[in-house]
Amino acid sequence: MPESTPRRFDLIAFDWDGTLYDSTACIVRSIQEAVRDVGGQVPSDEAAAWVIGMALEPALAKAAPDVPPSQYPELVNRYRVHYVQHQDDLSLFEGVLPMLGGLRQRGHLLAVATGKSRRGLDHVLDAVELRGMFDGSRTADETAGKPHPLMLLELMEQWGIEPGRTLMIGDTTHDLEMAQAAGCASVGVAYGAHSTEGFARLNPLHIAESVADLHQWLLKNA
Repeated sequence: MPESTPRRFDLIAFDWDGTLYDSTACIVRSIQEAVRDVGGQVPSDEAAAWVIGMALEPALAKAAPDVPPSQYPELVNRYRVHYVQHQDDLSLFEGVLPMLGGLRQRGHLLAVATGKSRRGLDHVLDAVELRGMFDGSRTADETAGKPHPLMLLELMEQWGIEPGRTLMIGDTTHDLEMAQAAGCASVGVAYGAHSTEGFARLNPLHIAESVADLHQWLLKNA
């Protein structure tokens, strides 16, 4: 990339699950098993995937509308039990580390805006290859969950960056709706939790079919 090429975005915020981390199938399976454990009607793969990115309890409530609120604590607990059994088997999508490293070299601030808990995000960010990679992060249990724009607004305020200089990248309509509500541009990824039919109404700058596609687009356009 020529040095004379202007940088369009100072801050690039990434969703985590399904965007950087290959965890969609594990999350879907954990949701389904948790609902089964509390006696609810097990959601389809599509219905379970649709709630990925939301804060955990609202996500589970949406995926299992027949489960009464009195059982939500147990539903959350059972989800965590199932997810933790497999979380150490998960990994970043191939190509993510070179992409992030290249963005850092170009001087972008990098952040994570995720529906995960702080504990869950810190667990994965503690991996040696990710230490120091991100300049900041927000999780759903420390601010408003997606699609509310608060986590993006807080990240922008942290560095005094305007919405026009901020890009949100995610695999769900919740991510793109959050970006739109915050006044930020967005890019959708087609390899995560949501099908891309719902992305069009949210006007993403690009829909990436793979991490390699996303990396190339960012090199040319970010």
